Amino acid sequence: MSDLHPATRGFSAADLYERGRPDYPAEAVAAIVAELGLRPGRTLLDLAAGTGKLTRLLQPSGANILAVEPVREMREQLERRVPGIATLAGTAERIPLTDGFVDAVTVGQAFHWFDAERALREIHRILKPGGGVALIWNARDERDPLQRALSEIFDELEGDTPRRKQRDWKTLLPESPLFERTSRRLFEYAQPVDEQTVVDRMLSTSFIAAAPAEVRTDVERRVREVARDATQLPYMTELYLGFAVAAS
Repeated sequence: MSDLHPATRGFSAADLYERGRPDYPAEAVAAIVAELGLRPGRTLLDLAAGTGKLTRLLQPSGANILAVEPVREMREQLERRVPGIATLAGTAERIPLTDGFVDAVTVGQAFHWFDAERALREIHRILKPGGGVALIWNARDERDPLQRALSEIFDELEGDTPRRKQRDWKTLLPESPLFERTSRRLFEYAQPVDEQTVVDRMLSTSFIAAAPAEVRTDVERRVREVARDATQLPYMTELYLGFAVAAS
C-alpha cells in the first residue's frame, strides 16, 4: 500500500504489537455491541483491524465480521488469532467493499492514521442508511507516573508520525454532514503488565519499531529503567459513535 505513512512499516513487527498492546474495557465493547446493534444477521467491518485486538472482542456478538487491514504481517496475525472471519487488504481511503454493504464499522486505535475526510466518505459509502460507526482509542492516562515517563520517550522520537493526541477527536463526527446522533463516552482501563510487557508496548510503536537498531536498543534500556516494578498501565478509553445520514 504505497499511500501509507512510512512509519507504518514498523507494524510489520506484528508479534510485538500483539504482545504489548492493551485490549479494550468490557464496558466499552458492550457499548459498541449495543449501540451498533451487533447480533446474528448483521454485518460489521472492523477497519484497520491490526492483529484483531478489537475484532476478537466483538466476535461473540454473533455479527458477521469482515476485517480490512493494509499490513500483511498484521493480517497474518489476525487470521491466526481470530479464525472464521474474512480478511481483506485495503485502506480506509479505498475500502474494498460495495456501497451499502455493512451495517456497522469499527475502527480501533487507528483513525489518526487516516485521511479523515476521505475515510469518513468511504465509511459512509459502505454503510447502509442509518448504519453506525464506532471509533475507539486507548489513550495513555498521563496522571500515572509511568505513563508520563513513557510519554517523554514517545514525544522525543515521534517526528511527523500521526498520533491520536494531535487532534481533538470530539469534533470529528459531530461536524461531519455525513453522520448524526453522535456521542462520546469515556472508560477507565488498566492493562496488567510486567517489565517485558511495557518494553514490548514501547517497541511496538510504529516509529520506534521502524527506527534503527541502536535507537530501539536505547529505548529498551530507558524503558526498563522506569518499568522495573510495573504491574499495570492505566488508560482512558475514548469511544466516539455516529450514524450514517441517508443520502439525499
